[in-house]
Amino acid sequence: MNNSQHSNPSNLQVLFEDNHLIVVNKRVGDIVQGDKTGDVPLSEVVKQYLKEKYNKPGNVYLGVVHRLDRPTSGIVLFSKTSKALPRLNKLFAQGETKKMYWAVVKNAPPQESGTLIHWLVRNPKQNKSYAHNNEVPNSKKAELDYKIIKKLDNYYLLEIDLKTGRHHQIRAQLAAIGCTIKGDLKYGADRSNKDGGIHLHARSLALVHPVQKEPIAFLGAPPEDPIWNACLSE
Repeated sequence: MNNSQHSNPSNLQVLFEDNHLIVVNKRVGDIVQGDKTGDVPLSEVVKQYLKEKYNKPGNVYLGVVHRLDRPTSGIVLFSKTSKALPRLNKLFAQGETKKMYWAVVKNAPPQESGTLIHWLVRNPKQNKSYAHNNEVPNSKKAELDYKIIKKLDNYYLLEIDLKTGRHHQIRAQLAAIGCTIKGDLKYGADRSNKDGGIHLHARSLALVHPVQKEPIAFLGAPPEDPIWNACLSE
């Protein structure tokens, strides 16, 4: 994976910033929070960006509220204050945020639109989730709504309204109905994307501001590539 494509303090795609929040459009390959790879996470990039922007001495506070898978792109929200963080955590935990994703798939789903309900079992060793049609031991209910919003030459663009936030949920649920996301080798795609990513993008996020109590919404552009560009064209 080409590291020059990753986010750094000078190329960070900031969609919104106020005293309490900063919203970033994550690139493919950015890791949101530190893990065993030791790669610099997006959270540290954002801290560095804030430190440089405001000439802050010492540590910058930043709270990680939610995550996106490494090969996924799109909207990530961070908390800039310890006041906002628990409120944001509560909004996400209680499903009071509206998260909409775009996914590019090769096979059309059985209907133009529908609801998928599965029970997911996470395998931490494989870093993979398995979708079951009925409840099984250690499973968590996963629900999403999907609709086809565009037919491309060889692919379909799905809009996904996420109802629950499970590990690899969209990837596992779409694979379970034979609609593996483009580039997603882990869930059955026949080949990878050049950038090592997958065609899954966190397109929009809407919530009530944790401090000001006003509704706010964000829209993030998908990465530059011929297929995403075709999704955006009229």
